[in-house]
Amino acid sequence: MDTKKKILTSIVFVLFFIVFVLAYIVSQRYIIKNNFEREILPFASKNAKTIFNVNKIVFFSNCDAKNKFGSSSNFTLENLYQYTDIAIFINHSSPEEKTLENTFKKVSIHNVQYIMPPNIGEPKLFFKGLGQLGKSDLPTKENEIIDELNFLITSEDKANLDTPTLYNNSSNPITLSYINQNIKSDYTITNTSIPITYDGSLLKRCNISLDSITCKLSFDIDITNNLDQEFKSTVLLNIPLETPEKSILDGNIRYTQNCNFTFYRYK
Repeated sequence: MDTKKKILTSIVFVLFFIVFVLAYIVSQRYIIKNNFEREILPFASKNAKTIFNVNKIVFFSNCDAKNKFGSSSNFTLENLYQYTDIAIFINHSSPEEKTLENTFKKVSIHNVQYIMPPNIGEPKLFFKGLGQLGKSDLPTKENEIIDELNFLITSEDKANLDTPTLYNNSSNPITLSYINQNIKSDYTITNTSIPITYDGSLLKRCNISLDSITCKLSFDIDITNNLDQEFKSTVLLNIPLETPEKSILDGNIRYTQNCNFTFYRYK
């Protein structure tokens, strides 16, 4: 009789344990499901439609150098640098109509990351005015994007686009310049019988391979609209040094990237 009681007690204990485990699993799944819905569903609701996205980026890549000194038999470069000017076009919903939802109140760039930095040189990212795009002049130190770049937002008919300024209806692009300086410093070119051209062909004259200066970087763009809703998108850039038609070694290149970096509303 005692043995039967022990067996019955053991069976009851095992059944109780199984029921307890199953109840725990079910409760945890319920908690996880509730937490998931509490976090995801509001996010999905806020992003039921796309308000802003980057739909086009235009690049212009070239090289230049600062001269140190030259003679009839050689020529020394002080700073060989490769630069890529960048125009980022932000598209918004209902381009034909300005609303509080699809117009800018605040725009900023931050969190610049060099995912794959060049093997040689000193890469940096700068703001560059619209009127300076395509020109090889080095931006001033004040225009370097170190922590954050905040844009002035305007609706005036005329604005100074050589400063960090955006029209509130996103009619002008974000204009930046990636610059990789000191690829070569104090480098002497001895064959001066061939004229020196200040463009990407300098890389070839200085024995610089494209692989050594390839760069991939990213940064975040934050937008606050006039409903005080906040949006974010991470833009990933592969600095173009060649196209199917030509390479920067041939001079300079212009490349248009059609893309779709969507801004997600998080607040």
